[in-house]
Amino acid sequence: MNTLVRNILLFALVVLTAGSTFSQQKDINKANKEFDKYAYIDAREIYLKVVEDGYESAEIFKKLGDTYYFNSDYTSAAKWYDKLVKQFPDQTEPEYYYRAAQSLKSLGKYDESDALLKSYVAKGGKGLVIKKYEDDPDYLKSTVFKTRDFVLDKVAVNSSNSDFGAAFYMKDKVVYTSAGNTTGAKINEWTQEPYLDLFIADRAANGELSNPMKLGGDINTEYNESTATFSKDGNTVYFTRNTYLDGKKGLDKSKKFKTLRLALYKATKTGNYNWTNVVELPFNDKGYSIAHPALSLDGKKLYFSSDMPGTLGMSDLWYVDILGNDSYGTPVNLGPEINTEARESFPFISEKNNLYFSSDGRSGLGGYDVFVTPLDDDGKPGKITNLGAPSNSAQDDFGFVINEEDRIGYVSSNRGGDKGSKDDDIYLVKEICSIAIQGKVFDEETKEPLPDAQVSLLDENNQLVSQTTAKNDGTYSFVGDCGTQYTVRGVKEGYNPYEKMIETPLLSGTVDVPLPLKRIGPCPPNDLGCKLNLQPIYFDFDKSNIRPDAEIELAKILAAMREYKELIIHIESHTDSRGNDSYNEALSERRAQSTLQWLVGKGIDASRLTAKGYGETQLVNQCSNGVPCTAEEHQLNRRSMFIIKN
Repeated sequence: MNTLVRNILLFALVVLTAGSTFSQQKDINKANKEFDKYAYIDAREIYLKVVEDGYESAEIFKKLGDTYYFNSDYTSAAKWYDKLVKQFPDQTEPEYYYRAAQSLKSLGKYDESDALLKSYVAKGGKGLVIKKYEDDPDYLKSTVFKTRDFVLDKVAVNSSNSDFGAAFYMKDKVVYTSAGNTTGAKINEWTQEPYLDLFIADRAANGELSNPMKLGGDINTEYNESTATFSKDGNTVYFTRNTYLDGKKGLDKSKKFKTLRLALYKATKTGNYNWTNVVELPFNDKGYSIAHPALSLDGKKLYFSSDMPGTLGMSDLWYVDILGNDSYGTPVNLGPEINTEARESFPFISEKNNLYFSSDGRSGLGGYDVFVTPLDDDGKPGKITNLGAPSNSAQDDFGFVINEEDRIGYVSSNRGGDKGSKDDDIYLVKEICSIAIQGKVFDEETKEPLPDAQVSLLDENNQLVSQTTAKNDGTYSFVGDCGTQYTVRGVKEGYNPYEKMIETPLLSGTVDVPLPLKRIGPCPPNDLGCKLNLQPIYFDFDKSNIRPDAEIELAKILAAMREYKELIIHIESHTDSRGNDSYNEALSERRAQSTLQWLVGKGIDASRLTAKGYGETQLVNQCSNGVPCTAEEHQLNRRSMFIIKN
């Protein structure tokens, strides 16, 4: 890369800095919604209070673990799954050992995760985990990252001087930065090359570039122009330029040497690739440099790189909100999750909302390396990954852009020689092995598609790789790497989450992963037991005393009534059909009163409780008088229910 672009030289005549983008890890925000008057009863909070009261069961630990696991709070999930597998191993299905193992692996606890996966296999778990153990019993401890399989070739438009910073423009054009070979051009005394200009070239379907020419209009000047980004409609461009406008240089005179720094400018298209109405963005300053713009997918944020006050290292990634009418928000530093004490630069946000950027402050192969991280809908990053070789080399590698649909893009590098910035060239990048992971999200019972369901692609450490929403027909798609383990997870309000673990093949292709979601049955507005996922309060035959297993369920009611003082509960108790009607009515009344007295004994005011026995008048199955039924079928009718009365 051009040395003046690579370094923020405070003493130079002309300075260029790094560009930017990024966001922080996603916090899971629940939408504020209107509920009925009893929707404030939060089952998770009730379960936590039940455990505080000393009541524990496998069902409670499963529910608590799942509420955290499917919200990616793996620290809390690991806590409750650990209690589950240690205290109730015989009541723990294989998938909970797997979820526990994944939670621990996300926390870097590989030995403990390894042990749980062995239990998963022993419990009858199937699929990829077993294969992994057969192939590599220590695979959890493997730390070698898997490089993406790219092929690189120099593009034909490279000149004998510095060429870099390709940017997609519409479908068949690329705009890039070049010192060119222009005869008689003004020479930059620091690089001994012509000053940089923006060029445009035709882009073929295979990515090859041809017919280069300078970008028309008022963008190029006698000083440096570089690194552009375009609005989706192609009518607006943001680009980097020395602080030079209308023939006047904006020099920083605060230092011993006057400095012509970098700034961001905007222009609009008039005619056939003719750019006019060049304006300087208002947050530029002569005292520092700003460069290498990148637009968010929605076009509402402009990212850049700068050494402005507040920078953590040599240059950081920042963004501003685009407010319209040439108005912008206050610059925001992306923080230490992205920025290092060195340099972060050259951002690009793909159509899949992945952020590619370069840094020399992270472990890599040498110089600037290209990194990638997925952005969620709020612009917050997931796992940051080094692209590895051949995209990266021992030299500077930067300006990476890619169309993830056709898997063709460009990267800039000076790997081709030993002349530093003069060896900057643009390389065509083709990803020769990638997997289309696709499928449909649908209602498990009706088979109807579930549009707008959130679908996440997670890596083998349960870290977010990418995220999307299902289309109107329920379909979704991701691009993944070959020979890689992923988990595909579907989530939609009103449905239980569903996830499927896969391993992609070693050759490019398609993996179909259907996501059937099971609807969560709607609870009647006055059924507290349903809201708390209460297990039935069963009684022994001809008995009305509270069994130990029933106490665990009653503890949930107790916690709810302690938490919500306005709750008034009516207890309904029922019998099976055996015995005569009058006896069963009396028996059910004793059961109702026994349940009431248990709660009163725990401190609930009796004025908040009513109870009634209904005998055998409200059976839940066909086991009426004279119908032969099993003991298990009769047991289903010996129950208590809890109805909200206020």
